[in-house]
Amino acid sequence: MPKIESYKQGTPSWTDLATTDQDAAKSFYSDLFGWTYEDNAMDDMGGMVYSMAVSDGSYAAAMFTQMDDERQMGIPPHWNVYMTVEEVDAIATRVSENGGMLITPEPFDVYDAGRMIVAQDPTGAIIALWQKKNHIGAGVQSEHGSIAWCELLTGDPEKAIKFYEGLLGVGSETYPMADGGEYHVLTVDGVAVAGVMQMPEHLSAMNVPPHWSTYFQVDDVDVALEKAKACGSQVAMEPMDIPEAGRRIAFFMDAQGAGVGLMSPAA
Repeated sequence: MPKIESYKQGTPSWTDLATTDQDAAKSFYSDLFGWTYEDNAMDDMGGMVYSMAVSDGSYAAAMFTQMDDERQMGIPPHWNVYMTVEEVDAIATRVSENGGMLITPEPFDVYDAGRMIVAQDPTGAIIALWQKKNHIGAGVQSEHGSIAWCELLTGDPEKAIKFYEGLLGVGSETYPMADGGEYHVLTVDGVAVAGVMQMPEHLSAMNVPPHWSTYFQVDDVDVALEKAKACGSQVAMEPMDIPEAGRRIAFFMDAQGAGVGLMSPAA
């Protein structure tokens, strides 16, 4: 498949893992997805090592050791989702106007890779907004070990959609689900780029906060999930087909507690 060279505004373009055991996570995801890594020391961030995962010769994702302040706040290991924007400084001035809140006080440069902010949407979900310089984001998608889909679970899909439409200029569409609910998609130039859905009741009962999730493409969801289970992962959602999308999906918590999805074409 051709490599990706650019992303349009409002499109999820990158994901990275904040984990409590970076070495263990690197080994696990390497076994699961076939990743190799390029480790980059970030000396101005307390000696953080940012491990760039490489799949099929292109960057697919990254991981780093979770910050102490997040751990002290009780935030579990998690995958962060980044959306591309054209002018992050201009976007930053509109976050509050659209009902959101800046988590980082102002945009900041990540060396010569790009410029970014971290924001919280009005329903409470965290999203990173990325303006590329030398790093566009993932150079490969929808191949084994690469980003397949990003999805927001929230208690108020309509409020969240209004925020992303107003801030990023994306569109949205709504589809009926087999269980009687609705599934929403954010669109860029008419192309679906991300999902938004109501937080399931069982997760709400567990006080799971609104959040973005990442699904990775695999050749076979069932095989990949069994491999993840054998390495200490806990299944959060057994494999299931989504006929409307022609996909089969599953979701699990890795050994450190980060939730991640798997996706493959339906058999």
